[in-house]
Amino acid sequence: MSQIALPLRAGNGVPERIVVGNANAPVLEAMATCRAWPFRTAVLRGPPRSGKSLIARWFAGQGLGEAIDDADRMDEVDLFHRWNRTQESGTPLLVVSGAGQEQGQWQIALPDLRSRLGAALHLTITTPDDAMMSELLLLHAEQRRLALGPDAAAYLAARAERSHIGAERLVAAIDRISLERKAAPTMAVWREALEEIVGSQEPRLL
Repeated sequence: MSQIALPLRAGNGVPERIVVGNANAPVLEAMATCRAWPFRTAVLRGPPRSGKSLIARWFAGQGLGEAIDDADRMDEVDLFHRWNRTQESGTPLLVVSGAGQEQGQWQIALPDLRSRLGAALHLTITTPDDAMMSELLLLHAEQRRLALGPDAAAYLAARAERSHIGAERLVAAIDRISLERKAAPTMAVWREALEEIVGSQEPRLL
């Protein structure tokens, strides 16, 4: 498992990083060949809190091309003009949609824009496996300055909701319960947080 550091810091001063794992490795590998994308354009989708915006910022920050976050919320004419400008300059364009993983969830009314983005490379962040979940839990714990070791993360990953937002919510619950008890996050705190977030402390069956 690896991580990509960004030249940015979260509100608590902890450097922002992208955890690289099964869910996003193919997406990040595709960034290396951005000039070979169809029309040098890719559309990125993924579940909530899965790091789409971080990847967009990393892509632009590395000088690989231009990134447009939350493109599905933009005026379609403006977005089409942005696409045209990158075509004229030969700049790779990463278009990030928050509308969901399925292509049909972003309903584009402007025919020219719909056809251009339909012909682009489509990238999707998928569900993290247990190894990536462990790393996500450790990252969220670090951002909250919460003491959580690898053994704790492995225990929690096997029982947590397997999603990016699930990892974030579980660590937030552990942090809150620890503060309420004015105690370090022990096994009892992990179990209470699991019960609150997923309603079970049993490991998932593979």
